[in-house]
Formats: sequence, structure tokens, C-alpha cells
Amino acid sequence: MLIEKGYNLGGSLKILGKNISAAPIATGFVAMLFSTMGPGMIVMNAAKQGGLSDAQAVSWLLAIYVFGGLSTMFMALRYRIPSVVAFSIPGAVMLGKMIPHFAFNQVIGAYIVVALVAMILTLTGVIKKVVEHIPVPIMLGMVGGVLLSFGTNMLTATLQTPQIYGVMLAAFFLVMTFRSFSQKVPPIIVAIVVGVIMLIFYKDIKPVPFTWEIASPVFVAPAFSLRAILDISVPLFFLVIGVQNIQAVGVLMAENYEPPINAMYLVPSIVSVINSVFGGHSAVHAGPSTAICSSSAAGEKKEYRFIAAFFEGVFWFVFGLLAKVVVESVKMVPPQFTAVLAGLAMFEVFASAFKGAFNGKFRYGALVAFFVAITNLTVLNIGAPLWSIILGVVTSLLAERGDFNFSKPPVSTGEAA
Repeated sequence: MLIEKGYNLGGSLKILGKNISAAPIATGFVAMLFSTMGPGMIVMNAAKQGGLSDAQAVSWLLAIYVFGGLSTMFMALRYRIPSVVAFSIPGAVMLGKMIPHFAFNQVIGAYIVVALVAMILTLTGVIKKVVEHIPVPIMLGMVGGVLLSFGTNMLTATLQTPQIYGVMLAAFFLVMTFRSFSQKVPPIIVAIVVGVIMLIFYKDIKPVPFTWEIASPVFVAPAFSLRAILDISVPLFFLVIGVQNIQAVGVLMAENYEPPINAMYLVPSIVSVINSVFGGHSAVHAGPSTAICSSSAAGEKKEYRFIAAFFEGVFWFVFGLLAKVVVESVKMVPPQFTAVLAGLAMFEVFASAFKGAFNGKFRYGALVAFFVAITNLTVLNIGAPLWSIILGVVTSLLAERGDFNFSKPPVSTGEAA
């Protein structure tokens, strides 16, 4: 089968029920905060730039979070991996500039074209063959470069406001030193509680008025325009295929999971079609959220960390229904709070990525991939993550050709039910 079989959903639910604890729920919550507080505002800003109505903007949020949440829960249960189906953040930034030049239904048609092409490449096995031939250290070098900003943003916020975020970091690492206690009370929970207390103490929480209201979907019938396909579908395709999903695959490899590559491309493609008819853009597997949910913050046993992703999906679903309310309420805390939480949640992922990238073969290629990914530059409408892999592989072919093993067997997905 081209699509990995996975596990029985009912069996996964039983395992989830027997192993629910504070750690995965808290980690899923932190990942939700990270992926909604900033990205949600980016989408709203793109909608405003595109001249969309408030109803269309809220429907956009409703689609990407509700269906992203449902598909994240499905992936967690089907494959028991902590992967998160989200949406393309750089895609949203790009669309804010592109939407004004087209009728909105032509934009929707461009979204559908991206999804269909991704489906075809997945079902024909092309994507999996390409991904499986990328050396893992180069993939991890790319992941380290992409995620580096989360670590530097965390430390920047800490150095700028040590009385709040420095105390949060100290609390996090203090709890980590007491292993028996940290296994019962996740350090990230302590950091959240301490951070909120310090924000209240320094009066850095801003009250924001809002009214309770369930978001409503707005249906948009697609139309297809060659110019829209060329101007929107082509760059969006490279973001989805070569930049976004590949990050999540690399993150899971860094944590020693065997990602179901075809499913990780097909499921977001299906979700993208559903998103589009309600005004939402392309779904992807999210590297940063996947990194948070796959880290040790989600629990000591990696086989149960899928529970964190499942709960992030639950939180996303609720966020989507309350999109209008939540977008206003998240303005209560400063963005540095989320930056620190994201950095702390991914602390172990950083260590795993760097160890896997520079501790064996393909070190030169991994280093080039790391440096290119840090630049975050876009050249020829292709983002830095894809360029980092291309240039990393070229470097290894030139300087480390002996490290390649072209007869390497394909990656399996483990036991299936």
C-alpha cells in the first residue's frame, strides 16, 4: 500500500485513556498557545490585507483550526506519533499580498490545485522516494537551523525582561533537577504558572473586552484562473511540499520516530481541499508544533507522546469554534511569554537535532544545511529549508561521497494493526 496502514483507532483511544497525564496535556496546551497566539494574528492580518470581510476572516480561521485539529487527532491515533497538522504560516504572509490581485474564488481555486498536485505526487510514491533518499543528518541540520530562532527568541526575551522570563527559566530548570518531582509535575507547567504569576505581579497582562460567539463558516465556490495558479499555486506548492512538511518529518526523525511519510503528505492535502471551500489555505504538518509535542516535555516514554498531539488537536478544534473570541483574548499576554514557552518546550528537540546532525556521517552537508536554514531567505520563490537540503546534499556529494549508501532500504512505519 502506498499509504501506511497504521493502528486501529479504538485501540489507540484505549492506550490514550490509560496513559493520560498532566505532561502531554500541558505540552499540547503549550503547543496550542504557540500556534495560535502569533499565527492566528498573522492570518487575521493577511485577511485584512486581502480586503476580506470579518466573516470571511473568521471562516478562514475556523477552517484551518477546526479541520487541522480533527486531522491532528486522527494522525495521533492512527499512527501514534506526535505530529501536528496545521497551516502554512509563510503561506498566509504571502497570501496577504497576493489576494488583493484576484477574485477570492480564484484564490480558492489556486489552493485546490496545490492540494491536488500534492495528492498525485503522494499517491504515485514520488514524494516518499525523494524524502527517503535525503540523508538524516542533513535533514536534522535543516531542522536545527529552522528551530534555532525559537531558542534565541527565548533567551532574548529572558535577557530583556529577566524579572519575568528569567524567573520562568529558573523555575523550569530547577524542577528538572529533581527527577522524581519532574516526572509527576511537568517543568513546563511550573514555568507557565510562575510566568503568569510574574506577569500579574508586574501588571503585564492587559484586559481585553470580548463577547462569546461561535464562529460561522462562509462557503466559497472555487474558480480557476491560469494567472492565479501561476502566481499563487506555484510558490504555495513549494512552501507546502518542500518547506513545511519536510520540517515535521525531520523533527520526528530527530526524536527517533519512523514517520509515515505518505500519510504526512496525503492527509494535509485532503484537509487543504476542505479548508479551501471555507476560505482557508493549505494545510501542512507543522514543524515547531510537532517539535513541542515530540519532546520529552510530553512524557518520558516516547511511545505515548502522541497523546500531546491529540490534545493539541482538541485544543485547536475548540480554538477554531471560538476563533473570534480567542483571537481577541490572546492579546492579553505579551508575545515574549509564548516565545519563552515555545523555547522551553523544544529544549530537548534542539539537543536531539544537533546530536544527530553533527555526530557521525554527512557532517559537512548537515552544517551547510544548518547555516542555509538559519538565513530564512527565499530565492526563486523557494524557502530556505528546501534550499538547505538541496545545498546540504550537494555538499555531501562533493565532500563526503563515501557516506552515501544508495542501497539503503526504505523506511518502514513499524507495527500496523
